[in-house]
Amino acid sequence: MSVAEGWLDPQFAPVLIAIIVLATIGTTTLFVVSVVAYARRRTVRYCLITVVLGVLVLRSVTGLGTVFGLVPMTVHHLVEHGCDFLIALFLLYAVYRSGTAGDSRAAGFDD
Repeated sequence: MSVAEGWLDPQFAPVLIAIIVLATIGTTTLFVVSVVAYARRRTVRYCLITVVLGVLVLRSVTGLGTVFGLVPMTVHHLVEHGCDFLIALFLLYAVYRSGTAGDSRAAGFDD
């Protein structure tokens, strides 16, 4: 198995792998906690948080797959930039739905 053929300096490979592994463990842990929280609350807000954290896990796993040569760089860029777009979209939707304290749209957001 070759690590990141051609685009990664071998001296930085262990550091990059360690960072991506830690990110994957961290985002997966947060995702599992968010699934439990969503199961308890069953609100749109908790669902959005769970989806966003799931997308972050996908992003981390894609990065790890790229470093180990399992995911081609083109696919890596498509997935990671697609994840960035989805995360921004869901966060902006959450902000839009939150509105102000007296806003009628915000009243049903946590139902």
